[in-house]
Amino acid sequence: MTALSRFPSHALALLALVLLSGGTNALGDDHAVSCPDEMAPVAGRFCVDRFEAHLEHLADDGSLIGTFPPNEPVKGRRVRARSARGVLPQAHLSQSDADTACQLAGKRLCTNDEWLLACKGPLATRFPYGTRRRAGACNDRGVEPLAAVFRSTTSATWGFDDMNDPRLQLVPGGVARTGRFERCQNELGIHDMVGNLHEWTASPAGTMRGGYYLDTATLGDGCDYAATGHDTKYHDYSTGFRCCLTPATH
Repeated sequence: MTALSRFPSHALALLALVLLSGGTNALGDDHAVSCPDEMAPVAGRFCVDRFEAHLEHLADDGSLIGTFPPNEPVKGRRVRARSARGVLPQAHLSQSDADTACQLAGKRLCTNDEWLLACKGPLATRFPYGTRRRAGACNDRGVEPLAAVFRSTTSATWGFDDMNDPRLQLVPGGVARTGRFERCQNELGIHDMVGNLHEWTASPAGTMRGGYYLDTATLGDGCDYAATGHDTKYHDYSTGFRCCLTPATH
């Protein structure tokens, strides 16, 4: 099966129209955008990281110390966002930490609307890969790490400190390396926007999108998943992010 054969005929006709009008960069805009290699152009207006972000630890003078542990909270340390295939994405990150990390990379957090456009792709489908859920396409049926680490199935016993225990990210069957679920991408080549980790947006309501490896349906299905129950300082083993960028047009 080819990448396009999974879409119905009317969707293929829409994609053909888009391509004839200037490609996926031209959706609703006459100007193309030039994005860094690790980012994809969306709607001819902005760029988005192809993969969920990991972090680099920086010294106060901006020099690189090394890769920041993906299973630890930032706790005021200076970190910069990076996007690449095949790495463990950063969890335990608050919205404010994610915003700062994007800014230090010369980028920013995606707005809620930008995130949705990037997830649904040029065909505006509910899932990155199409209109219907496909079992195993994304990392959305993982192992509950809290039960594995604390030997308890009662969520009432799990507090904030428990949910930020670094051992949680080491449980097999939990968070996956970026791009490992190859089918979990859209026609723009953007990966893992459903499942794996919740992704912070710039929404003042503290909105996280896409769900994580244990839930991509409770608060909306696929790309429409939206968690708004936490403040912008909240973080746990399920909270991650990716960055956006508004480039110069040409």
